[in-house]
Amino acid sequence: RGEGGILRHGDGETFMARYHPLGELAPRDIVARAIDSELKRRDVECVYLDVTRLDAQFLKTHFPTVSERCLAVGIDISSRPIPIVPAQHYQCGGVVTDLNGATSLEGLYCAGEAACTGVHGANRLASNSLLEAMVFGYRAVQHAVQNVRPSLAPTFVAHDAPGPAAHSALIGEIRDRAKRRMQQNAGIVRSNKLLYEARQDLNECAAILSEFSPRDVAAWECKNVLMVARLIVDSAIKRHESRGLHYTLDYPDSLESERHDTILTSSPS
Repeated sequence: RGEGGILRHGDGETFMARYHPLGELAPRDIVARAIDSELKRRDVECVYLDVTRLDAQFLKTHFPTVSERCLAVGIDISSRPIPIVPAQHYQCGGVVTDLNGATSLEGLYCAGEAACTGVHGANRLASNSLLEAMVFGYRAVQHAVQNVRPSLAPTFVAHDAPGPAAHSALIGEIRDRAKRRMQQNAGIVRSNKLLYEARQDLNECAAILSEFSPRDVAAWECKNVLMVARLIVDSAIKRHESRGLHYTLDYPDSLESERHDTILTSSPS
């Protein structure tokens, strides 16, 4: 979009001007909601990003990954528009850290997309991913070298062997179910109804998983996925407004009283 790509429908109709004065250059959450709205309005599977007016060599040089990926499926982006749908936005938030990347657990550091350093607000600032990775990654290493005590070094234990095939299949089913539910109910446009449905479904998944003791990497990852998903949904339910990436049909306006972070802590069980 930043190089002049235009969003269109299959018949060539453009639509971003109806949603924001900046058109295709509007903030990405607004663009994502606009695409979502158009998909539902027209009942179509995708819209198209048209960059055909740009020079073919320029596209190949500046967007090699996109160009190669599209060519692999038979689309030359210099002559055909790219079919697109909204995807998950980069996460704003994550594990709370200080300015050195240190978490509340001594010896544990976090940097990059997984961290909540405070440099993002309620919306993603595109270039801050470099800041998150380079600046805080470097600060975390420097601080760890100077402050982490050898006694904090973890004792590594070999993972248990994967469980029976039926166990592994169930873990996969639960994880896929949670993934689909989050995409459908806690994605670009939310509502109380969707969020409460998600909470119920995720709680059911957690109840099923609790009947089994995690015995391999896949099971532990599934347990963690469910925990994070439930925290996201609970946080969304508690916020009675729309702000940045969190947009809900039930509370479309932003409130001054809600200008704060949502920080969740977990007590040892």
